[in-house]
Order: sequence, then C-alpha cells, then structure tokens
Amino acid sequence: MKVTLLTYTPEPEKTIATAAKLCYSASDIGSLREGLTPEKTESFIDMLASIGHESPMEHVSFTFGIEGISRACTHQLVRHRIASYSQKSQRYVNEDGFEYITPPAISAVPEAKAEFDRQMSSLVDSYHKIAEILTCEHTKDFMNDGSDEAEAVKKAKKKAYEDARFVLPNACETKIVVTMNVRSLFNFFKHRCCSRAQWEIKAVADEMLRLCKQAAPNVFKNAGPSCVMTGRCPEGKMSCGKQKEVTDHYKSL
Repeated sequence: MKVTLLTYTPEPEKTIATAAKLCYSASDIGSLREGLTPEKTESFIDMLASIGHESPMEHVSFTFGIEGISRACTHQLVRHRIASYSQKSQRYVNEDGFEYITPPAISAVPEAKAEFDRQMSSLVDSYHKIAEILTCEHTKDFMNDGSDEAEAVKKAKKKAYEDARFVLPNACETKIVVTMNVRSLFNFFKHRCCSRAQWEIKAVADEMLRLCKQAAPNVFKNAGPSCVMTGRCPEGKMSCGKQKEVTDHYKSL
C-alpha cells in the first residue's frame, strides 16, 4: 500500500481561519487575512474545534493518490459520499496477469495462503481465456460491420475487457485518486481509524491522517477515531476498551 498526498489547499490553516473569522467580523476579507498571525490562526482553529463549528473546514481540501489496495478496500472508501474519486477502470484497462492483495490473516497460515494463491492463479487464467475468446468473437462482428482488421481488433479488445472483468476478485489490486475536504476527512477518520474498521482501510486512513497532520498540524491535532475526536466510544459493547491507548497513539501520530 502506498498513500501520497498529491496536493492540498495552499495555507490551509489560514484559509480556514479567514473563512471562520469572516462569520464574526464586518471587516473586508483582505484585512482579516493580513491580521492572521500563526498564533492567532492556531487560536482560532482551536476555538472552532471547541465549539464544533466545522463548516469553515469545508473550504480546504486534500487530494491523495492511493496505490496497492484491493477493490474490497475501495468499495468501502467510495461509500464516503462527500468526496471525489478517480479509479483505475477495469473496463478500459487490461487486467491480464493482475496483481492482488493478500490479507495478513491468510498470509499467516500456509494452507490458507496456498489455497488463496491457487484461486488467484485460476482467476488470472480464466480472465485471460475469456478475454481472448470474446476478442475473437467481437473482432468478427466489427469486421462484418466494415472495420478493417486492425481497427476491429482494437475495438474488440476494449469490448472484451468490460465483460471479462466480471471474473475479477475483490482482491484485485487497484489505484485511486481521492479528494476530500477537511470536514469530510474528520468523518472519514472517525469511522476508519477505529480499531473496529477493516484492516486495509484502517491502514489507508492512518496514513492519510499522518500526511494531513504534517500539512496542517493544528487542524488535525485532534483528528482520529471517535474516541479521540469526541472523547467517547460509540461502539458500546463492541468497544475495544482501549480508549486511552488509542488516544495517546493518535495524539502522537
């Protein structure tokens, strides 16, 4: 897994403080921004956090490139609706010989790992065979419709990929670009940094948070799972029971 912070709103903390301060001031925006020293900016962000005023956070966004994760992971990721996503297409990209993600629990058991690898190898073969068969059939159809052979093969391959992909597993490796504003990131971290989150998306969320803290430390200093951000665990009987350890970990991230 590789998470890269591709870009983010310039001067994120100052942008948030400017937007927030405008709500309480009759001054023009330029004057507000000029008067925001680093100390005043930090103080204003702390005040926003203390009163739960999160709408100014929406003016700042972060864009991440995420590689080496499974389709199972991105199925969870895209459920966070206030975000923008661009993912490698299995319809247009040939997945012949696709890479796949192996869960640690499977890797830890030799018998399970052997069976998992056997199934993946079988699916690689099936994808290749199905794509080949469909390419031949579609090539004939396109040539019958008047395309020359080279153009017919090109069109046929694209059409074959979109149906052959149905055999691909959740384990199939993928890449995705994700953009979220700060408020959406807070919500994402609340759910996905929790110890009850699925291991892969938790690893992605933890790395995204680490990168966010580097870029805007004051904004994200209290970010993390719900127990960190709100001081309480919403999981009830399913709580991990380690709130102090979890809080200490994310405060020092």
